[in-house]
Amino acid sequence: MTTTTSVSRRERRKVLAATTIGTAIEWYDYFLYAAVAGLVFNKVMFGPLEGGLASIIAFLTVGISFLFRPLGAFLAGHYGDRLGRRFVLMVTLFAMGGATTLIGLLPTYDTLGYFAPLLLILLRIIQGISAGGEWGSAVLLAVEHAPKEKRGMFGAGPQIGVPIGLLLSSAVLSIMNWVAPGDAFMEWGWRVPFLLSIALVAVGYFVRMGVDESPVFEEMAERKEVEAENPAKLLFKHFTPLVIVAALVFAGNGTVGYMTTGGYIQSYASNPDGPVGLARGDVLNAVTLSAFTWMLFTLFAGFISDKIGRRTTYLIGFVLQAIAAAALFPLVNTANLG
Repeated sequence: MTTTTSVSRRERRKVLAATTIGTAIEWYDYFLYAAVAGLVFNKVMFGPLEGGLASIIAFLTVGISFLFRPLGAFLAGHYGDRLGRRFVLMVTLFAMGGATTLIGLLPTYDTLGYFAPLLLILLRIIQGISAGGEWGSAVLLAVEHAPKEKRGMFGAGPQIGVPIGLLLSSAVLSIMNWVAPGDAFMEWGWRVPFLLSIALVAVGYFVRMGVDESPVFEEMAERKEVEAENPAKLLFKHFTPLVIVAALVFAGNGTVGYMTTGGYIQSYASNPDGPVGLARGDVLNAVTLSAFTWMLFTLFAGFISDKIGRRTTYLIGFVLQAIAAAALFPLVNTANLG
């Protein structure tokens, strides 16, 4: 019988690296769209709408992905139990990368009319489904390879990929804002980070191909449990209350977090007609710094959760996040970068 104790240390390191790198690539794509929505898409894709309404619609296209992330998580969980974690991660990698690259090639409203925003929304939906399937599958693969006493650290690996993705997307946008300032950024500069996704997909594919399937899944396959039950049906039959509570708890964290990472703060703080009016480059640099601190504290949280427990670590995080949420907009409204 295969168990995590039979997994070599070298294989565990490979899995941790592959899930972290792959997740970083996926979330680079995801956050890139969110940042560009408030900076570019509200102007080039929703041009005929009046200024404020164009921004609202642009952010709705960011939000629409969240409606489809539960579908992606549901499908990934179901097929991950039937076909394997690694298979699902390959599918989400190519779906996210393909959608992102196509966004970089998409004509604007001036060229394609209303078909441009419709195609943009379709590609964002694909991103949402992919993101929903990616995160849970990557965490599952990492934790199922982990030794019992280090599950927090291994589970933090893919989550570190999320701020790394934000760090990469913010950094690349900052570079392009310098390379193609002003009108050049609006005309073609914003497309380059999206087109870079195809190279990142190749990297992710190479890294993940060298990883073994989860030992837990292999054990399930050996015992024929995969065919014996419908995984999704089994989950909701026995654990519906737990699923609902966990989803609502995580929603509270996500609601606050995505105010910063979801593109809204970039648009709010850099809008020349708004109450703040910071330079676009300064705001992108600030978000890049926040991604770096997010990465460090995610690693620390994974480490400390192996010492004091998941529940205690989560509660401490919620308290700190509540303080930060209360302070965020008063600080941004000072219009002082420091």
